[in-house]
Amino acid sequence: MPAKIPATIVTGFLGSGKTTLIRHMLQNAGGKRIALIINEFGDLGVDGDILKGCGDEVCSKDDIVELSNGCICCTVADDFIPTMEALLARNPAPDHIVIETSGLALPQPLVRAFNWPGISTRVTVDGVVTVVDGRAVQDGQFAHNIAAVDAQRAADDNLDHETPLSELFEDQIACADMIVVNKTDLMTAEEADSLAATLRADSRDGVQVVKTMMGALPIDVLLGQGIGAEADLAARHEVHHHHHHDDEDEEDDHHHDHGHDEFESFIVTRGEISDATAFAAQVSAVIKNHNILRLKGFVAVSGKPMRMTLQAVGPRVDTYFDQPFGDAPRETRLVVIGEAGLDQAAITQALQA
Repeated sequence: MPAKIPATIVTGFLGSGKTTLIRHMLQNAGGKRIALIINEFGDLGVDGDILKGCGDEVCSKDDIVELSNGCICCTVADDFIPTMEALLARNPAPDHIVIETSGLALPQPLVRAFNWPGISTRVTVDGVVTVVDGRAVQDGQFAHNIAAVDAQRAADDNLDHETPLSELFEDQIACADMIVVNKTDLMTAEEADSLAATLRADSRDGVQVVKTMMGALPIDVLLGQGIGAEADLAARHEVHHHHHHDDEDEEDDHHHDHGHDEFESFIVTRGEISDATAFAAQVSAVIKNHNILRLKGFVAVSGKPMRMTLQAVGPRVDTYFDQPFGDAPRETRLVVIGEAGLDQAAITQALQA
C-alpha cells in the first residue's frame, strides 16, 4: 500500500498570521508539490489572492482550493471531503496538503474528518499548527486562562462562563501539535519567552512551541512532524463542545453550533487612494472606533502600478505591494470582520471618507 499523503492543518485566531506563515512556506518549498485548501471567512477571498500573488511556481492556481461556503468544520461532508478526494485523485498527487482554516474554525472536527472512509487510508494529519498573535495574547486578548487577562476582565461577573473567543482560543491550543508564537518583533525577548513558557505549560506533553516573526518558519520545522493526529483525538479535548461517537449521532457529527453567529463580515469598496500612509492611519482609527477584530484586502494607490495588500489585526495595520493589478479593476476592496452588531453603515462611511 502506498504511503499516506501528509496533511498539515494551520489554525489560529483572526489575524494571527496564518496566511503569512503559509506564504513563507510556499516561497521556500524547495520543489515540494504542496496543495492548499483555504477556508476564507467572508465573501472576499483575500487569503487565496495573497497566496496566488506570491510569484512562485508552487503557487499555481490549480494547487489552491478555496472553500468559502462557511466554516470548514461545519461543512466537512459537503465541501471538505469532496475537495480532499479531488486532490488525492491528481496525477501526480501532491507531496503534502496544507489546510488553512478560517480564524473561526474549531480544528478538532476537521482532524476527525480524516477518519472518514475513503480518506483515512490515503492521507494522514502530519500535524496541527496553531498560530498565535504573540502581542495580542500577551496583552490578554482572546487568551482566557492562558495569558495574563487584564484586571477589569478578571473581575467581570459575566465571565463566569467562558466567552466564545476564549473557548475558541483554548480549543485551538488544545488541538495543537505545534504552537507558533508569531509577531515576536512586537514583543520584548522576555515577553516572548514568558508567553512561550506559559503556552508550553498549558499544552499536552510533547507539543512544540516555537517563536517567529512574519511567519518565517523553516519548512522542515513546519512540515514532516509525522504525528498522525486523527488517531489521537481523545487527547485533543474540546472546551467548546463535545461530540458523541455512537452510530446514531454520526450523521450530525459535522454540524456544530459554536458561535459563528457571534461574528459578521462585510465588504467595503472605494476608488483609488492618494496617500498610502494616511490611509493606513485612517484604517487604524476606524478599527479603534468600531471594535473591529480583523480587516484585510487590497488597495489601489494613485500612481502605483502594484496593488497594495492591507492586513490589520486590532489597530495594527501592515501593508505591502505584492503584484500588478493587471486586468483587475483599480479599486480598493476591504473585508471587515468583527463580532455581531457592527455598525456597517458608519464603518463603510468612515473607510470611504
